[in-house]
Amino acid sequence: MSSARREEMKKDIIPDMVVDPSSGKRYLKGRFLGKYFSPNMLISFYIFVTGIFSDFCLSEDLIPQMRIRGFAKCYELTDVETKELFAGKVVPKSLLVKQHQKDKMTQEINIHRSISHKYIVKFHSFFEDSDHVYILLELCRRRSLMELHKRRKAITEPETRYFVRQVILACQYLHTNKIIHRDLKLGNLFINDEMEIKIGDFGLATRLDYDGERKRTLCGTPNYIAPEVLGKRGHSYEVDVWSLGCIIYTLLVGKPPFETTCLKDTYMRIKKNEYHIPSRISKAAATLIAKLLKSDPTDRPNMDQILDDEFLHCGYLPARLPTSCLTMAPRFDTLAKSELQTLQSRKPLLELNRADGNGRPQTAVPDSVKVYERQLAEGGEDEGQRKPSDEPADYYLSDLFGQLSAVVASKPSERVVITEEDAEDPALIPIYWVSKWVDYSDKYGLGYQLCDNSVGVVFNDSTRLILLANGE
Repeated sequence: MSSARREEMKKDIIPDMVVDPSSGKRYLKGRFLGKYFSPNMLISFYIFVTGIFSDFCLSEDLIPQMRIRGFAKCYELTDVETKELFAGKVVPKSLLVKQHQKDKMTQEINIHRSISHKYIVKFHSFFEDSDHVYILLELCRRRSLMELHKRRKAITEPETRYFVRQVILACQYLHTNKIIHRDLKLGNLFINDEMEIKIGDFGLATRLDYDGERKRTLCGTPNYIAPEVLGKRGHSYEVDVWSLGCIIYTLLVGKPPFETTCLKDTYMRIKKNEYHIPSRISKAAATLIAKLLKSDPTDRPNMDQILDDEFLHCGYLPARLPTSCLTMAPRFDTLAKSELQTLQSRKPLLELNRADGNGRPQTAVPDSVKVYERQLAEGGEDEGQRKPSDEPADYYLSDLFGQLSAVVASKPSERVVITEEDAEDPALIPIYWVSKWVDYSDKYGLGYQLCDNSVGVVFNDSTRLILLANGE
């Protein structure tokens, strides 16, 4: 490894104590939250790998971005003085060499700092030192819908309504302010402690200068990219509508609508609008997906129209979701009843409700709760979550008693306490393991980095190449 490369890697190392040179504020670097490709790297990577744009030539100044060092990173950053926690997006200046790269970073900051909405990640501040640019954002501790999707695959329609409605409201706000996000996907829909959606990552976002303007930049994520972007016909707000359709499909079906094992095939399916909606998806949901995934962007509804769609009003829409839904489907019969009980217990509000013929106040019950109660009574949505009618009234209590009895009988207090470090036999830990990888197998092969910092490539023709950590 050359000395210049070693020096460059040394500069990319993020210090444990980050200092804002202008204000003097100090931030303690905490746990690693994730990494992401820079927007420029994403664009060049997708075009380079697929090769489907025959009239596009990859310029030499984009090729260096294809290295693994194209990753920016995100850490927890704690204000040493106030103890306030932030999500710190850290971008190495080695990714911001060209003027267009600097302009892209400036645009991301300017757009994000200019907006404020309940369902958008809050922008706090930004600063830079000699080696990095730091963007301090609202910390969303429950990660994103991507992690939820990986754990659960398909989720229920009430959950989908809950999440999607919040995304629509945020997009409605963005579009009103002439902003197109252009990279809506599960990984950019973050979740806070209240299980609320927060749209983040404005690295590909753009602001229209005038109504009717069409952008022509090739950008987006393969499974969510709109056909007009692939066709370079010019695009506008409708690309966010298309991405929303892909998001709804993915949440309900468990996989993206156009996903294949080959990126080129995925793009071809998008351009031909080839996808299949399983019969188990409700008619209202299927109809909405079909509206959003229209090939012609002028045929797609806008966010105002989507908000009034039947899918968002025909079934139960929970007012909140428990954190348990991150790993398992919630029990909506219990949730609906708890919402009703909460409403009925708000005594001061009862006097404000409409009185009946005898002058007695009536409790206002949301239509979504009434709809869901009716569905439960009629054997409708989420039947699998309801208790069969032939079970005894204390079925769940008896089941819980049995489980607790089994735990007590196992005498857990007599067991030897095992620490987390000793929980796995050290002999099972591999000497080497893959710490990073990048999949170019669609065109070339698989690149990887081992825990000892050596790197290697397995090419599609089964030949292999490895470079040890010492450069040999």
